[in-house]
Amino acid sequence: MKLYYSPGACSLAPHIAMRELGIPVELKKVDLKAKQVDGADYKQVNGKGYVPAVETPAGVLTEAPVILQYLADQKPESGLAPKAGSLERYRLQEWLNYITSEVHKTFSPLFNPAADDNVKAYAKLNIEKRFEWLNKQLAGKQYLTGNQFTIADAYLYVVANWSNFVGIDLGRWPDLKAFQDRVAARPKVKEAMEAEGLFKKAA
Repeated sequence: MKLYYSPGACSLAPHIAMRELGIPVELKKVDLKAKQVDGADYKQVNGKGYVPAVETPAGVLTEAPVILQYLADQKPESGLAPKAGSLERYRLQEWLNYITSEVHKTFSPLFNPAADDNVKAYAKLNIEKRFEWLNKQLAGKQYLTGNQFTIADAYLYVVANWSNFVGIDLGRWPDLKAFQDRVAARPKVKEAMEAEGLFKKAA
């Protein structure tokens, strides 16, 4: 399955999921500034011009929370998403929706060169409020929904990891920091990070 990605972007979440699920992944690196992939117009793949996009047998899917659920449903026995239609699945969707709308998008101004310092300061304040709430939700838990790693954990890990690039110290939220360390230690997460060149494989 082809995954259109940019290193460390939210496309890392489906990349992690694919490796956790054992789905063979063909990585297609996108130049987001030029909107190109392999020297061609990336907008011919995803008209929105951003990542992720996944090429499935039925066509291209976009938007990280949707792609993550699609991937998990390819191997329901994996436990990366509860059964469709169950209350547990709706709880997972609740998490995915929160991460995409309240955490992911709140980071956007911090990566926008056109955003002024006041906008960035306001965005940081809002991210810190979200992290405070997430820290409380993770108290006494391994992962967001309990002891089972899910696609929501992959997504939160990727988005919360952006704090390293914008001067937010996750150490202020010990349960969130412990969660990040726990997910980072997963072998398939390390594999995905190495494949995207985010850190070198240990010798």
